Amino acid sequence: MSLRQLIQTTIMAGLIALPFTVQAGDAPTPEIPKAKEKATEEYGCVAPTEYMRKNHMDDLMHKRDDTLREGIRTRKFSLAECINCHVTPDEDGQFASFGEDEHFCSSCHNYASVSVDCFSCHRDTPEDTDYQHTFNTGNNPHHGKMALKGKKLSVETLQVLTEGDQQ
Repeated sequence: MSLRQLIQTTIMAGLIALPFTVQAGDAPTPEIPKAKEKATEEYGCVAPTEYMRKNHMDDLMHKRDDTLREGIRTRKFSLAECINCHVTPDEDGQFASFGEDEHFCSSCHNYASVSVDCFSCHRDTPEDTDYQHTFNTGNNPHHGKMALKGKKLSVETLQVLTEGDQQ
């Protein structure tokens, strides 16, 4: 038997034996960080875990389309709300960034070799809910818990925000 035939035979034997070496349940799985709180008492998240594992991307895309095209903003299936709840600090109070295995989204996406582009525009860490944005009127559904605390925007500021800079 030549060296080439020996190598081919060894490779074929390895490929044939491979399914028998890793049995169901023995394969490593990602370590998924626990959420900060429960959105619902019934199943914790905004939907059952198995549903979210299979459908979260469709829900996020549908939410994105409703928000961008229709101006509809709700908290359910909001990427910001997912991040605020699921991305938790480590023992030192630091948050993992997307791409690190400790980040909630990355824990599965890295494991499955799935790339996402959400965080090229969106935050990958929770919002600072104490932050007071100066442009918020307090009833703006876009900013959740942030409030202007009684201050009013000038007419000029409102025009720039609603019409953009026309000059």
